[in-house]
Amino acid sequence: MKRMLSVTSIVLALALQTTLAQTPAPSGAPAPTPGGARQGRGAPAPAPVQVKPEDLAKIREKTGQIEALVKDLKAKGAKPELVGDVEAYAHAGQMLLEFPELMATQAAIDHAFTTLDQGIGRGQQLAAGQPQWNQGKKQILAYTSEMDGAVLPYGVTLPDNYDPTKPARLYVSLHGRQNNTTETEFIFGFLGRRGTGGVADQGQIQIDCFGRVNGAGWHWAGEADVFEAIAAVKKRFKIDDQRVMLRGFSMGGEGGWHLALHYPDRFAAAEIGAGTWSRRAETPGYEPYQYATLKIWENMPDWALNIFNLPLAGHDGDTDTQIPSLPGPPPGAPNRGQLESSLRTRAQLEREGFPSVGEPDFLHSTGTPGIFLISQKTGHGTSPLVRQRLDAFLKEWGDKGQTSPDHLRFLTYTTRYNRDYWASLDGLDKHYERAEIDAQRTGGGTAYDIKTKNLTRLVLRETDHAREIKIDGQTLAVQGAPEITLDRDGGAWAVAKNGPAPGLHKTHALQGPIDDAFLDPFLLVRPTGQPWNEAVNQQALRTMAHFDLMWGKYFRGHPFVKDDKDVTEADFAKYHVVLFGDPGSNEWIAKLNGKLPFTWTRQSVTLGGQTYAANENYPAMIYPNPLNPAKYIVLNTGLTIDDRGYNGDYGMPMWGDYAIVKAKAGAPAPDLVTGGLFDEHWQLQK
Repeated sequence: MKRMLSVTSIVLALALQTTLAQTPAPSGAPAPTPGGARQGRGAPAPAPVQVKPEDLAKIREKTGQIEALVKDLKAKGAKPELVGDVEAYAHAGQMLLEFPELMATQAAIDHAFTTLDQGIGRGQQLAAGQPQWNQGKKQILAYTSEMDGAVLPYGVTLPDNYDPTKPARLYVSLHGRQNNTTETEFIFGFLGRRGTGGVADQGQIQIDCFGRVNGAGWHWAGEADVFEAIAAVKKRFKIDDQRVMLRGFSMGGEGGWHLALHYPDRFAAAEIGAGTWSRRAETPGYEPYQYATLKIWENMPDWALNIFNLPLAGHDGDTDTQIPSLPGPPPGAPNRGQLESSLRTRAQLEREGFPSVGEPDFLHSTGTPGIFLISQKTGHGTSPLVRQRLDAFLKEWGDKGQTSPDHLRFLTYTTRYNRDYWASLDGLDKHYERAEIDAQRTGGGTAYDIKTKNLTRLVLRETDHAREIKIDGQTLAVQGAPEITLDRDGGAWAVAKNGPAPGLHKTHALQGPIDDAFLDPFLLVRPTGQPWNEAVNQQALRTMAHFDLMWGKYFRGHPFVKDDKDVTEADFAKYHVVLFGDPGSNEWIAKLNGKLPFTWTRQSVTLGGQTYAANENYPAMIYPNPLNPAKYIVLNTGLTIDDRGYNGDYGMPMWGDYAIVKAKAGAPAPDLVTGGLFDEHWQLQK
């Protein structure tokens, strides 16, 4: 697939690299030093170094050697997964050459040389038919991401008693903040680190996820990295699907809260240490549609009810002095550092009706499998006693493994995160307001008793023996089937046809905001025609180039890109398609003009009854693709988060589902004129 090679994008990328190299690291926990050791809050960071031309030349030469080996191995038909394990090193070298400013210490440069030499050695071993890196207790393996084709590393640690003939439990480890951890630093640090982070060996395989540096706090591409790494390791090793455990601390804890509470049926248990929470919803100055989307990720304590079906252990030290929230607490406000995350989550469980019992440093939420621990006389870390208790917790739930529960309690604020075991909340009365179910099955799955809130469509699975469903006081007689769909029209529920609901509805992975498109594979489409308005077209090209640059630098890949004339029907079936330009310059925007909720002429853009001059204003939005309603069409933007959000903690969607933006000469991003959210039927709200 073609990469973006226009003069506009190359010149802009070079200019932006200089600017971005000077951007301060986001607030939060301090970054680790090369090799993985964390600096103390008061420790001065080493002065950044600038990579010498001769060092870059050395990296270029080594990267070229690996690329040549990969090309030859592919030509000779070597096993693709092993070629990928070599190609990950070529990708690492390419990223170093493109963003050398991330090698900010001499140690990082030296580690890059060492790691690239490993890549050369791998290629030579595979060429000789004798790969050795996939043996031994610690291994660096790789997968090719469906998001953007990046070949990314992950670390595997095997137990002492590993038996390849038996399914093993899997521990999934999320690292803390590592703002400048390139692929070579990740590989060097993992292979040089002993053990598995202090966790007891219960016969588990552990994977250490790269997370695409930080993946904006394990969001966006960082979220995809976790699940793609899990899928990759399952192809290489026998993994027990009922015994996959999630572990994270600090920024890894922040990601852990997000992944565990959004996906409570994906893990047998979760051990989550520290992690920031967000106060942005309390901060004035945002628009209503911006406050609404904060409920996707930045209010994780409010998702605490989802611990009902997930064994979760929250913990941190009692003297943690790390910044607890973003933005930070007001001066003088009492806080307990990042211990606040688990304290607030436990407090929310108590408000949900699950009181805490036990010792102050070891509490259990009655009625749930959640526990909350505090490491006494400990800062941002874990005491030996708490580590012992956490190991016992992981062993207990690993021994039990997952089983499909007969009683579900689950909530969501968006259909992006809508599934818990045998129930999916596929339609909401209103997005970004709390939607939930309390569902019980009895009689071997013949009878169901369900209460709902803010819900219009519910999909039930494991219903082969279902005969009766009571829902919100209504009784429905049903025929048993693997899946049963229920729709609510007004106040009445009825059995509906399985599959997508007719017409346009916000539903799973088709609900916005704009930024939601970048959680799945996507394709950028560059205009090649004659624009209606040059200022608009040039701004669209700058926006596209800037997004490509930011994704590359901080998410460690580059988006798939095609010219508009090269896009095929297969692309619309495979990708969310992101179109840049105007109806003159981009043939696909022209074909869709009139099929999207705006009117765009050479002179004006009309949206929601408001008209804007088209010589400098243009629409940016997300919408179900009229050419394939199972995918999105996106116009004229990548992620709408600000630049700091790429290497920060959350990444706040700034434009909602749609926006009118104004070209700004020479700027990478346009000015926002207005934005908003579509209703549940993808219509403009009054």
